[in-house]
Amino acid sequence: MSLKFAANLSFLYQDLPFLDRIAAAARDGFEGVEYLFPYDFPAREIKQRLNDAGIAQALFNAPAGDWAKGERGTSSLPGRTEEFRTGVLKALDYAGELGNTRVHVMAGLLPAQADQAARLDLYQTNVAWAAQQAAARGITIVLEPINQRDMPGYLLSYQQDALAIIDAIGASNLQVQFDCYHCQITEGDIAMKLRAMFELIGHVQIASVPSRNEPDGQELSYPYIFQVLDELGYAGWVGCEYKPRAGTSAGLGWLHAYRRQA
Repeated sequence: MSLKFAANLSFLYQDLPFLDRIAAAARDGFEGVEYLFPYDFPAREIKQRLNDAGIAQALFNAPAGDWAKGERGTSSLPGRTEEFRTGVLKALDYAGELGNTRVHVMAGLLPAQADQAARLDLYQTNVAWAAQQAAARGITIVLEPINQRDMPGYLLSYQQDALAIIDAIGASNLQVQFDCYHCQITEGDIAMKLRAMFELIGHVQIASVPSRNEPDGQELSYPYIFQVLDELGYAGWVGCEYKPRAGTSAGLGWLHAYRRQA
């Protein structure tokens, strides 16, 4: 079984206009694309680009508040529930048009003086609502723990945090977005976690640690991680959310090596 890789267009092909990155990813052999947000463009326009390139949409985030002002999700923010719900419905409409079955709901930032338990309760309530709306459309909501070094104050940092929310809600269309980069920085033990959590992993992302460049060295052995995913029979997407050292295409030796071996 061969893994399928999605180029994260919020990180890769930065020398090209956003929509042109779709065709570039297809030319380089990616089977899918993902990115932070699609909402600056009509869904039909993105869909046409996907169709023209013969490539699939894998994942994007639900609206996350005012990104430019530092917001990283509204799901745990008091007084923002209506905005959150409107954003989730917009994301589900886009997913219905673009064809992806995974939407990431960001957890938001926890201010220093905020009540963490209360914020987690609100987050859980909002995620449960999102999962219910998504289930009616055949879409899975994914939750991603993010490390505190890259995103200080993020509400969800450990895999167990995400698993606890999923367990408490009990929705079959609620899974973890397992980012190997974030997990290695926060807690490590990637291979064992992949095995232990496998049934609840809905999406995987990769990058080298600590540089967040191509997944071709440093702390993590991605050939081994790919082997683990292959052995587990992982059929989902592997999102390539990393910062190329130079040009994206020039740095794809790791992908060509995997394909040759597979």
